[in-house]
Amino acid sequence: MVYDETKDCCIIDPGCYEQNEKDELVKFIEDQKLNPVLLLNTHCHIDHVFGNRFISQRYKLPLHIHEIDRVVLDSYRQVCDMYGFGYEPQPEPQADLIEGRKISFGNTEFEILFTPGHSPGSVCFLNREEKFVVSGDVLFYDSIGRHDLPGGNLETLMNSIFSQLMILEDEVTVYSGHGPKTTIGRERNKNPFLLAWEKGDRDWI
Repeated sequence: MVYDETKDCCIIDPGCYEQNEKDELVKFIEDQKLNPVLLLNTHCHIDHVFGNRFISQRYKLPLHIHEIDRVVLDSYRQVCDMYGFGYEPQPEPQADLIEGRKISFGNTEFEILFTPGHSPGSVCFLNREEKFVVSGDVLFYDSIGRHDLPGGNLETLMNSIFSQLMILEDEVTVYSGHGPKTTIGRERNKNPFLLAWEKGDRDWI
């Protein structure tokens, strides 16, 4: 969740499956007196789209995704069945997260970066003013996103990371879909996957 002094907030990849997770999210919104105005998915794997329906219905928000990841969202029921999760229909998305466009709420603006490779339509959200990026499952602290899921591709993922993220300033903070925050500079200099790729040592990635 991202919010600013206006109290407008953007909910990204809610990931709420259990009722207590939904309750915790609602409590935070109410305690902080926030006004949810945007629901975004960096990509449409099940652990990121859990909670989309709940958030969309409770706060009357449309879901925004990249059009190429629609195929992943459409497989949601099949994947739930495969792993034994309960199924609720996803809200009909607005597939309008297009590379190079900007999306804003309150006094905050995100630039949409197209970063496929973990999923075919993964995007990251970059705030240049505050110097942070929401990277979904593209880049992590000391790691990178999986590329062995349907629609994933290692070459594509690495191209996304180097062409879209590694061109950013060292001090840009990275908030990923899993694990602790990091910075572009740290991952540029310490991430073993990125260092191995640059050296051409790709057998173990």
